[in-house]
Parts: sequence; structure tokens; C-alpha cells
Amino acid sequence: MDWYEPEVRELIRTLAQARLPDRPAAFYGSSSIRMWNDLATDLKDRRALNLGFGGSTLEACVYFFGRLVPPVHPASLVVYAGDNDLGDGRSPDDVLNSFRGLAALVTRWLPEVPFGFISVKPSPSRVALLPSIKRTNALVQRELDRYPGAYYINVFDAMLDGKGRPRPELFLEDGLHLSRAGYKLWANLLEPFRNRIFTPVSSQIRANGLPSALSES
Repeated sequence: MDWYEPEVRELIRTLAQARLPDRPAAFYGSSSIRMWNDLATDLKDRRALNLGFGGSTLEACVYFFGRLVPPVHPASLVVYAGDNDLGDGRSPDDVLNSFRGLAALVTRWLPEVPFGFISVKPSPSRVALLPSIKRTNALVQRELDRYPGAYYINVFDAMLDGKGRPRPELFLEDGLHLSRAGYKLWANLLEPFRNRIFTPVSSQIRANGLPSALSES
């Protein structure tokens, strides 16, 4: 995980110096989250907090979870990852195992926090992986049913054209990262989940042993 360490440390420093919203809606995951520069604007709520770090796998999200997510005291959590795991040659079952590791951490540290998972997107540069992406999404969606308060956000279907291929206008020239049109679509697809993402601040939301401050250690 050394490859991610400099960016994670920089994100921690940025968060430590920022004035964070009280009980934010934490968006955690790979570059599809990190590059969503207009996240709060698109979702029309300043509580949206970007915790993405570039190139991250779901496995990496598990590894760095304790340093990045609990310290911001989120009222809700939305995750996007798994895309890069498949791109690196991992199987859908491997991604499922990483997801289980992440879900276990959410259960431990944030047991009363609503937890959403954005489906792995179909992208032009990874069209050969579409069968694996579909299977991964199905496995994770089924697994989410085991966790109270967890929910699945399907972006996969809306990102395909009438022939079942990724819509190119939703992506940058690299065929992997989202364009503004792609992020606008995601914002629309997240809208039905608004009441879960932007939950009322409640004194009842507490997690035993929750870290009180960000640390680079």
C-alpha cells in the first residue's frame, strides 16, 4: 500500500486544516470520487465531504479506512471502489472479500451510520470487463442485504447505451474517468437516496472508540 501513502497523508493534512461540516456525508473511494470536484455543488449540500484518493482499490479503501473515515465523524458514508481491483486482474470474488472487510470496519466503527455503495461503473476503457463488473455488482448488492442501514446505488444501467455499451459522453478522453456529464448523471441517480445520504444530525449517532481527530500516524 506504499504507493497510496503520499496521497493519503496529503489528504489527511488537508482535512486537518479544513473547517469540516458537522457530521458530514463522507464520500470515500477511488478517483471517481476524488475527481468529483463539484461534489457538494452537484448534490446541493455543503455536508458532502470528499475522501477519495486516486487509483485506490477496494482493498486499499479497507487498509486506509481507519485513518480517513472515522476521524471525520460522518453521519453517513457512500463508497465507490472495486473498479481498479478488477482492472488489476482481481476476480469478482476477490472484490467481494474486500467489500466484506470494508463492511466489517463500518460495522465496528460506524454501526449506526447509513452506508451506501455505488455500483462499479461500466467504462469504455474496460469494456472487456463488463461481465466481471456485472458479477461484482450482483455479489455486492446481495451482500449489502446483510447489513441494516446499507443500500445499493445502481449507476451501471444508466451508463449504458441502447446496445449495452458504455456511453462515451459520460467519460473523459481516457475512457475511464467521468466527464461533467457523467457526474451530473451520478448526482441525479443519487437524488432518490438523499434522505439516507444527508441524514439529520443526531446525538444518538455514536460509535464506540471513534477517533476524535485526524492523524498522520
